[in-house]
Amino acid sequence: MRLKISLLKEPKHQELVSCVGWTTAEELYSCSDDHQIVKWNLLTSETTQIVKLPDDIYPIDFHWFPKSLGVKKQTQAESFVLTSSDGKFHLISKLGRVEKSVEAHCGAVLAGRWNYEGTALVTVGEDGQIKIWSKTGMLRSTLAQQGTPVYSVAWGPDSEKVLYTAGKQLIIKPLQPNAKVLQWKAHDGIILKVDWNSVNDLILSAGEDCKYKVWDSYGRPLYNSQPHEHPITSVAWAPDGELFAIGSFHTLRLCDKTGWSYALEKPNTGSIFNIAWSIDGTQIAGACGNGHVVFAHVVEQHWEWKNFQVTLTKRRAMQVRNVLNDAVDLLEFRDRVIKASLNYAHLVVSTSLQCYVFSTKNWNTPIIFDLKEGTVSLILQAERHFLLVDGSSIYLYSYEGRFISSPKFPGMRTDILNAQTVSLSNDTIAIRDKADEKIIFLFEASTGKPLGDGKFLSHKNEILEIALDQKGLTNDRKIAFIDKNRDLCITSVKRFGKEEQIIKLGTMVHTLAWNDTCNILCGLQDTRFIVWYYPNTVYVDRDILPKTLYERDASEFSKNPHIVSFVGNQVTIRRADGSLVHISISPYPAILHEYVSSSKWEDAVRLCRFVKEQTMWACLAAMAVANRDMTTAEIAYAAIGEIDKVQYINSIKNLPSKESKMAHILLFSGNIQEAEIVLLQAGLVYQAIQININLYNWERALELAVKYKTHVDTVLAYRQKFLETFGKQETNKRYLHYAEGLQIDWEKIKAKIEMEITKEREQSSSSQSSKSIGLKP
Repeated sequence: MRLKISLLKEPKHQELVSCVGWTTAEELYSCSDDHQIVKWNLLTSETTQIVKLPDDIYPIDFHWFPKSLGVKKQTQAESFVLTSSDGKFHLISKLGRVEKSVEAHCGAVLAGRWNYEGTALVTVGEDGQIKIWSKTGMLRSTLAQQGTPVYSVAWGPDSEKVLYTAGKQLIIKPLQPNAKVLQWKAHDGIILKVDWNSVNDLILSAGEDCKYKVWDSYGRPLYNSQPHEHPITSVAWAPDGELFAIGSFHTLRLCDKTGWSYALEKPNTGSIFNIAWSIDGTQIAGACGNGHVVFAHVVEQHWEWKNFQVTLTKRRAMQVRNVLNDAVDLLEFRDRVIKASLNYAHLVVSTSLQCYVFSTKNWNTPIIFDLKEGTVSLILQAERHFLLVDGSSIYLYSYEGRFISSPKFPGMRTDILNAQTVSLSNDTIAIRDKADEKIIFLFEASTGKPLGDGKFLSHKNEILEIALDQKGLTNDRKIAFIDKNRDLCITSVKRFGKEEQIIKLGTMVHTLAWNDTCNILCGLQDTRFIVWYYPNTVYVDRDILPKTLYERDASEFSKNPHIVSFVGNQVTIRRADGSLVHISISPYPAILHEYVSSSKWEDAVRLCRFVKEQTMWACLAAMAVANRDMTTAEIAYAAIGEIDKVQYINSIKNLPSKESKMAHILLFSGNIQEAEIVLLQAGLVYQAIQININLYNWERALELAVKYKTHVDTVLAYRQKFLETFGKQETNKRYLHYAEGLQIDWEKIKAKIEMEITKEREQSSSSQSSKSIGLKP
């Protein structure tokens, strides 16, 4: 990825340009010390002077009023705030009329920023004051006051906090009084510029120590650049939070959100005092010290999938290369490309007006449909369909270009969604809420309606990243997520009344990805790279989960690596310095998944015998129990030396009725309540009581005996035997009450138990014989 610079031969301004801002993706305004505000039209390459400000107004900063205002959408910004050296800020319309000038600070007003909703304006000045104003320019409050000038300010993503500079310090101050203020030393020189992105919640700062740094919203350092030759005078996040740009003397640099640099350009600009990204995130404008306005387009982005590599060569052209046979295809577009995604044998490209869907089998005839709103901020793909996110909604389309659904939930803000907070599978859409980060909304892909009984998924901690598994049946769909404590959790997506438990898979996990062809999960855990070959093991037999993992050392990936993709048996990891590392994992677990999904148990056993690996046998054991194939489970458990489980499976096989077998399989997986329900529904009350006695659930065993008026003496007898073994006295009031005057006769109890087992056998054989002669039992 690099920047394509365009610069006019002669500057349009006579003095230094202090600030620039986009109204649409093709129109820009610039302000200069020559008191002019100039409009640039990039389609026609024309510039027009909008207004000449009075000679005493030297503009310092300006910011367009936000476009999206509640429900009412404006196609483009209609007014802006301009701060100036005379201590005032000016509200100016798009046509250049000064609507209002407000005395704001003693000394110059160094920065002014609207919040995301457009309901408040923050200004900072040389007098060290931070002031909040209403939309109409009325003073609401003085947020803070300090002894040094405040050079830059930015709103937090929720418009509830303000970040500002104080010499070498950065300060985050909430608007609520008495709320905790966060302050830390960020640079060794005076901090000149800050920016805070609403999508990724990361902070960018730059200063006179010639460095730029990336921080999280708690003030923890994520990246620290090498010193440049000159102080860094401007920084700006791209709208989607994936890239940022920094400007210095004769320098424009494009960087990834993790800090490493994509491209460095050295245009003849003087210092770049201000950088603005276009709304669609495809180009940058810079305000230059020599009167120029520099424009830069982001080109040469790469997308890779299997043997295909797609490169954005120009604004409206892409090159597709098949590395197997070196075949090259050129794709031309009518408008400029904004976003693209390559996955599942399809390339999805959104331009400013249309969406193109290419199949990797045929690059010549794309499916094209018009977009409702041009600026697509995110494209996600699944095997059957893809998701587009724009400024107002989420849309799901099939690869044939047919609109499927558009999920919605209260308070949805699509402009701050990214690949970490939205996930898509063939039947489910998951979205992490921004208002409450502990909640995940789940939707049916086909209808866009909430999944199951409409309940959302709620976790005890804030969730950072979510991912749906891609294969298998809808009922078995699982979602994995990483929370604020860096715990990796997994839970079932289907939620009908019963509260699905959230199970912790690992701790200190920084990044995760599901495989595209089978439900294998990989993640980077502290200094280890881990692959969970069968994450469902946690629901079946948690004891053997460690045996189903693949682990290797990940220290070679340096600090903060990120998993880019997990396609086939290859995992792609991006290191902190931007380099890509490919890891190959064993192909056999994927083949095992395939056999099991097709119920080819004999082939699965044969494969495990061929590979001779404990992880494979452990995965097969868990898969067999999950699919109720106890013969295969017995072989697999024997192979990994779990003799106690082999014996238990043998005892299950000898049970007389189908219901008893089913209940004990559920018991094997730890689903005690479900096992009890199965037995009670089949009328096997004694067996339901017996499993509770075996598990020492004495309260429940007595409760069932009393409720069904049977085997109360059996429960009391077993309880007495249990207490005698441990030399204890009975203290439970319920047991004392029922044991009053009752003589326990073990011979009688054994006879009753024998009778129950005989009855169950007869029931089972009669139902089987009635089936064999075609009668309903």
